Amino acid sequence: MFLDRVTIQVRGGDGGDGCIAFRREYKVPKGGPSGGDGGDGGNVVIRAERNVDSLYALAGHKHFVAEAGVPGKGSTWDGKNGEDIVLLVPPGTLVKDFATGELIRDLTDEGEEVIVAKGGNGGRGNSAFATSTNRAPRECEAGVPGEERKINLELKVIADVGLIGKPNAGKSTLLSRLSRAHPEIADYPFTTKYPNLGMVQVGPDHGFVVADIPGLIEGAHAGHGLGHEFLKHVERTKVLVHLIEPDPADQTDPVDNYLQILEELRLYDASLVTRPEIIVVSKAELATSVDVADMMEKRLGKRPLLISAVTGKGLPDLIRAVWEIVRDMREDEALAKQKAKLAAAAIAAEQPEKV
Repeated sequence: MFLDRVTIQVRGGDGGDGCIAFRREYKVPKGGPSGGDGGDGGNVVIRAERNVDSLYALAGHKHFVAEAGVPGKGSTWDGKNGEDIVLLVPPGTLVKDFATGELIRDLTDEGEEVIVAKGGNGGRGNSAFATSTNRAPRECEAGVPGEERKINLELKVIADVGLIGKPNAGKSTLLSRLSRAHPEIADYPFTTKYPNLGMVQVGPDHGFVVADIPGLIEGAHAGHGLGHEFLKHVERTKVLVHLIEPDPADQTDPVDNYLQILEELRLYDASLVTRPEIIVVSKAELATSVDVADMMEKRLGKRPLLISAVTGKGLPDLIRAVWEIVRDMREDEALAKQKAKLAAAAIAAEQPEKV
């Protein structure tokens, strides 16, 4: 089951108490203090993992507590540190403080992690308090309680390409033809209730991820039809493939439907309408598809691609067009990262060495 928002309570492990003890050895009447320190409590860590695609696994447990540190013992034995508890989430998960709404970390890449609740420090045993004037201290420290907080986890799907359009435009069918994904497909609107992801392979070494975004309706930017739940998943996509149904069941105008979706994107986030876009008229097996493509070109000055997920017509052209954009954007990103790395190295080289 797909779940893209969850609230959980997390608590770091308590630190172990320090120990009061004294050495007891044969013929050593004043062996001195030997109480060990308590172990530190474990942390609660949230880590992005590529093989996780939903927050559903965290929904059944509302409280996550890391292991406490073990108290210290005699013979200066320090207690064992508590184990960290690691919660796995999909890349693209926002970690926010529940009370303030502050963004703690945006986990966009696999392997990124953040400590959301630190474990408490272990207390010192009496051996740590020995001085030249106090050789037999009878004091120790209690372990520090672990940090506790409530956090919100919100998933915004990360994909190279987002399939958008009105309900029942054929997005799920197209995703199933482009990739090995198996989204629910039916002949009624809102079949898709959450984003589906699929990998489109372009040759043996390259590919891109496509997200089938649930259908958008008028007023989506204001939350109508679960608009916010759908639109937030468009934010991280690099390319938008806009599917236009040539013969809508509600008899609406296909061009007006396209413009309506653009307006919803603009009202939600103006930057979305500036992203690379490929306009596609789906269901090319219908006789009206060519007429709709001609009408769009005449009214908007944009010639859409004609595709059919049923017959396969136009799919190679669509994959090629998408890949050219994704490839160029990846090359630009790699170049930008390389420049930033070189700039950081140059700044570090200019810094005077610390003596």
